[in-house]
Amino acid sequence: MPCNQVRGSRVVVIGGTSGSGLATAQALVEAGAQVLVTGRTQSKIDAAAEQLGTAATVLRSDASVVADVDTLAARIAAEYGRVDGVFVNAGIPLSRPLAEMDEATFDEIVAVNVKGPYFTVAKLAPLLNSGSAIVLTTSVANRLATPGLSAYAATKAALRAMVRTAARELLPHGIRVNAISPGPIDSGALERWMPATDTAAVRTGMTQENPMRRFGTTAEIAAAVLFLLFDATYTTGAELTVDGGAAHL
Repeated sequence: MPCNQVRGSRVVVIGGTSGSGLATAQALVEAGAQVLVTGRTQSKIDAAAEQLGTAATVLRSDASVVADVDTLAARIAAEYGRVDGVFVNAGIPLSRPLAEMDEATFDEIVAVNVKGPYFTVAKLAPLLNSGSAIVLTTSVANRLATPGLSAYAATKAALRAMVRTAARELLPHGIRVNAISPGPIDSGALERWMPATDTAAVRTGMTQENPMRRFGTTAEIAAAVLFLLFDATYTTGAELTVDGGAAHL
């Protein structure tokens, strides 16, 4: 872990009160960064604040609401001035067949998974120092044809496309933009978006299909995010898969 580069830096983690976002915030704090973390659920916000300690500020902000993003940007400008990195991890995992999708659910997943990250990058980019980086979470779902994930995969493919263009637009400002594309991760997401009666069978199937025959850990995601934020200084517009080889083998 690049502690020397991380120490003393200021990093914003959007969607950092659970799972891989929280693990990344924890890794940043342990490496000496000052971290601002956002979430939508108060109980998770309180738990994350207790876990991360005084090196982190954890607050409620809904990335899918542009007014919340504006408020967040104003607070960052007032309290931090400028920052050295942003990890945009907010997202909704959802499994639903095409025939069962309704408009309200579709609009919600697009708002959280596409609109939120888009305006977060747009509003926070002016606050980043030259030489800093933005990392967004996509998914191997945008590479694989998985039944039930059409809406989710579409949002992540949109985010992947946005990363390329944002990387080109922000490069003159010295800002790198990359994506991390997780495969099956032990983050609790599977249990959140799937009925408990189906979880065990799906987990077994996903494990057997994965080339490494296991789920990844949130610590492995955090390590990849820190690499893209601080070490990958000659990399922009890229998507790093952390998926046990699922997308390539």
